[in-house]
Amino acid sequence: MQTGTDEMDSRLQGWMDRGLHLIERHWRWIVLAAWLGLCAVTLYQAWRQVLGFMLGDTDDNMRMSQVRALLAGQDWFDLRQYKLNPPFGANIHWSRIVDLPIAGLILLFRPFVGGPDAERIAAAVAPLLPLLPLIGALALITRRLVGTSAYPLAIVALFFAGSTLGMFNPTRIDHHGWQLALLAVGMAGIADPRSARGGAVLGIASAISLSIGLEMIIYIALGGVAMVLFWVDSQEERTRLGAFAVSLAGGCALGFAAFASYANRAAVCDALSPVWLSDALLGGALLLGLSMCRVERWTIRLALAAAAGVIIAGFHVLMWPHCLSRLEGVSPEVAQLWLSHVREARPVYLHGWQTASLLLALPIAGLIGYALLAWTYRHDRARLRPVLAIGTTALTAGALLFWQTRTAPAAQLLAIPGAIAIPWLLAPRASASKNSVVRVLGTSAIVLLGMGALVPMVLNFIPGKPTSARDRAIGRANSLCPTLWAMRPVAQQPKGIVFTFVDLAPRLITVTHHDSISGPYHRNGAQIGDVMHAFRGSADEAHAIIRRYRANYVLTCPAMSQTTIFMAEAPKGFYGQLARGQVPKWLQPIPFPKDNPLKMYRVVS
Repeated sequence: MQTGTDEMDSRLQGWMDRGLHLIERHWRWIVLAAWLGLCAVTLYQAWRQVLGFMLGDTDDNMRMSQVRALLAGQDWFDLRQYKLNPPFGANIHWSRIVDLPIAGLILLFRPFVGGPDAERIAAAVAPLLPLLPLIGALALITRRLVGTSAYPLAIVALFFAGSTLGMFNPTRIDHHGWQLALLAVGMAGIADPRSARGGAVLGIASAISLSIGLEMIIYIALGGVAMVLFWVDSQEERTRLGAFAVSLAGGCALGFAAFASYANRAAVCDALSPVWLSDALLGGALLLGLSMCRVERWTIRLALAAAAGVIIAGFHVLMWPHCLSRLEGVSPEVAQLWLSHVREARPVYLHGWQTASLLLALPIAGLIGYALLAWTYRHDRARLRPVLAIGTTALTAGALLFWQTRTAPAAQLLAIPGAIAIPWLLAPRASASKNSVVRVLGTSAIVLLGMGALVPMVLNFIPGKPTSARDRAIGRANSLCPTLWAMRPVAQQPKGIVFTFVDLAPRLITVTHHDSISGPYHRNGAQIGDVMHAFRGSADEAHAIIRRYRANYVLTCPAMSQTTIFMAEAPKGFYGQLARGQVPKWLQPIPFPKDNPLKMYRVVS
């Protein structure tokens, strides 16, 4: 009997070994298959949103309007959105990089299916393109830090990184998915054992990311610090440092030349401008100089690195002192009226314990896993360095959740390779235990923890807070008001300037022929402030502001999230009066179908 059991165990072990060998050998094909499968699943789940052209966010709508303007002949370097605040336009701080795949898909499919369906296809496919480099980079990081056959666990863990994966859903066409993919590619460069290639990959990924936007600048800076500290720890890493310096500086220069808008050629703080380009060029020159130094003592290398850091910091402080505060640069008044109410700009602990648990579960597991890896490689400095570098970046992203929850996608992404180390290192020990409870329950708990699935599974058994009638009304308004069905009567009105909420304007200009005043874009603080003042102030104050913008219509969505601010902070203001049916004489209600959630008024004087 024992002989039969041993033979079965031997056969099972043989199958497992062959399976691991196939996983290790054919990892590229498995990554590609996982990407195709994930694309199919997400497209199936989002098909109704694709058909309804339900672009998921204000930025996604604005991105489509920017692409349309480009295809209609607007100057490559002119990124003003002229459907907002006409005739002057709204100053948008983005670049054209992310516009390119969307525009390319529209041009590819438009001759076959027409313009509207070509835009639907582009909105469905474009967010899935950066998902492939993201999955590939996650597989590389996991293979290099955890184990060559561990990467399938990282791909599965991505399903439980809801904040991260959500940025790649069909219709999420804005730049966040590309920046997350570039962040993962940069981390794969840090983990690359081939120094020159790894440094170049990190530098190029960082330069492209900066050319798109500054959202990842903290992690890019940490990557640069890691390259310097690698060189401090081992002079053999000078090729990595040199490759990073040249590719970062050169990539930023090319990105600025090819994509910086006319507005971004000024010394602005919120985009790749002369501010950050000069920092990158100076930093690249200094780091290249460090890489050429042949200094045996690490203490001297550290002193030289510190001196370079002081020079870069001093240069930035002396040359660009106006960029030492918040990069948005909005006035305190606009920050109070608008920015302080942005949900994703709030810390994680203000979102309720269940939401906080979901956001923090994977980052915490990742930190535990990076600690395990650091302990495992404590005698192998070549493998310890990337673990500490990526682990520190993950720790920073997790800590930033206590500042703003908008860092959750990066925090969950960076945590995945570390979290996978938990089942990879501990599950074999638990499964080898003589205690059956430890073997079954212990192994299962370890795997679920490392995959990021344990907390979501537990929360499924905990009743959530009952949804109030007010919350249901807000959710209904948020989901219905931006739909094509709700916007159809708006689009049927003669073209004009529509005075509406900051959060509704990007959708309005994307799905109708109308113009509006301002979207939630910080460079247009004056217009944001005027919109917020108009809905909060008296009817006479609103009339004066609306006349100043020569608006033809006023559009509201009762119970939409932004209205809760007006009702809470100015219940007797202009919006509060409209909500109570007190329409001033200078507005004429436009009849809409009874089931339409929008309210539209014509300005008659």
